[in-house]
Amino acid sequence: MIGIIPVSNKQKVKITKMRTGPTNEQLKALLVDLKDKGNKNSSPILLRLANDLEKPSRQRRVVNLSRINRYTKDGETVVVPGKVLAAGELDHAVTIAAWRFSQQALDKIQKSKSKAMQISELIKGEVKGKRIRVLG
Repeated sequence: MIGIIPVSNKQKVKITKMRTGPTNEQLKALLVDLKDKGNKNSSPILLRLANDLEKPSRQRRVVNLSRINRYTKDGETVVVPGKVLAAGELDHAVTIAAWRFSQQALDKIQKSKSKAMQISELIKGEVKGKRIRVLG
């Protein structure tokens, strides 16, 4: 929001509202890592994840296990730049990397012999964008 505040009859000062970005320190560190690795390795998928995670929390993606089950195949890697919720079941093994998980979703993922990890754990390895699906 941009406003003009009259200071005197001849002078006006323009005030702009600054975008602050995420306040979570872990998220800030993850964004720096994603951007650095994305630029260094020329990996557009990492830059896309950083862009998606920079959004306000109410605009981040929320994905249920039923959607993950519907749109993935056995052995795939799925990245959710947001939160994974527990609605639905998994009937095949997938690797799910997300910013957040609900506790019930983690329990269901472990029961289905799938693997859950944070996005920061995923980017420690070599990420080229092949055989990785972004959902949400």
